[in-house]
Amino acid sequence: MIRYYTKQQGALIELPDYAVHCWINIEPPFSHDELEELSDRLNIPLDFFTDPLDIDERSRYEKEGPVRLIVMNSPILNETDKENESIYITIPIGIIFSAESVITICAHENPVLELFLEDKIKNFNPANIQHFILQILEQNVYRFISCLKKLNLKRNLLEQELYDSSRNSELWQMLRIEKSLVYFVNSLKANELLKIKMKRIDFLGLGLNEELEEIYEDLVIDNSQALEMANIYAVITGSTMEAFASIISNNMNVDIQRLTFVTIMLMVPTIITGFYGMNVDLPFAENKFTALYIIVFSIIIGYGLIYFLNRKKLR
Repeated sequence: MIRYYTKQQGALIELPDYAVHCWINIEPPFSHDELEELSDRLNIPLDFFTDPLDIDERSRYEKEGPVRLIVMNSPILNETDKENESIYITIPIGIIFSAESVITICAHENPVLELFLEDKIKNFNPANIQHFILQILEQNVYRFISCLKKLNLKRNLLEQELYDSSRNSELWQMLRIEKSLVYFVNSLKANELLKIKMKRIDFLGLGLNEELEEIYEDLVIDNSQALEMANIYAVITGSTMEAFASIISNNMNVDIQRLTFVTIMLMVPTIITGFYGMNVDLPFAENKFTALYIIVFSIIIGYGLIYFLNRKKLR
């Protein structure tokens, strides 16, 4: 779906067709023919539209004539609930811009762009192209940080559950978090390198605009902080998984020891009564209190085993 937007009197307005200094947002559903038509109409290379639709496209920038392309990775919630899949994945966002307009394109609905579509970002104006692009980059970093905090909170909750757990379900959830963090670390590294390269050649044409330069510097710093957070959380998650895998194994050993203890306890009266089930003469066989003696003797032996196992800390 190709839609055109502009700001009028501080409100985001959808336009019926293209206009200079408008924002063109492209999100599913759309067809390849629509992209070709828009490419011919605006004299923009078709590759600029199709490359960001590849989920494996790396973060990069490209320039052809007056038209420029930025491809960066952005986190979205994974639609699958499979135990072996990550909670979040990262997908490319394409930002195509010239002196006349800004175009954003993504293969999926993206929460970062939704913030702008819902007009939740203050002081954004598609006509101010450079500032608008910086705001998209900024909100993308904030989205990474927000997702990282949610993953860390989920990890903390799972950690509390794992203390008394002997199941694998919590470890599967931890594995999903770990996979998400791998996506985040790789994407944030690529985005950081992209921003550094763009700054080096002034790809956005910020020039001597100190205000925009300061915003861009803050972007680079925020991206570095998000990357550091992702690395720290990844290390903590990996260490937690290893520690609790050992705890679960230890809990299973404790359960096995308890079952062994119960087996030993039941074995004593079984052996004694087994003797008196033989068809041979045994002591006290004719005594009417023999059954009581066996019960008392079994209790004494049982408590003796309890005392012994407690002393050995096997129970």
